[in-house]
This record gives sequence, structure tokens and C-alpha cells, in this order.
Amino acid sequence: MGNEYFVGWGTLALINAGLAQGKNRSGLNWFFLSLLLGPLATLSLVIAEKR
Repeated sequence: MGNEYFVGWGTLALINAGLAQGKNRSGLNWFFLSLLLGPLATLSLVIAEKR
């Protein structure tokens, strides 16, 4: 059961990296931030305005 959790968390981090690049932000930084914060990082990206 633990493997599915890690796969989902990693997938979310990749999605957040793409979302960050779409908003002219560092995808790599947001990828690592998403590994730590997960859904909170996603919420931050959705709320943030495009640079």
C-alpha cells in the first residue's frame, strides 16, 4: 500500500513542476517543494499569478 502513496506524491510533484513552468516559475524548485509540501504547494501554485 505504501508504494501507491509514493507514486501519487511523485506524480503530483511532476504536475506541479509543469504548472510552475507555465506560470514562469522554476519547475525544479517547485518540484522539490512539492515533494515536501504536496497538495499545499499545488494550492499555492493555483492561487499564484503568472509572472
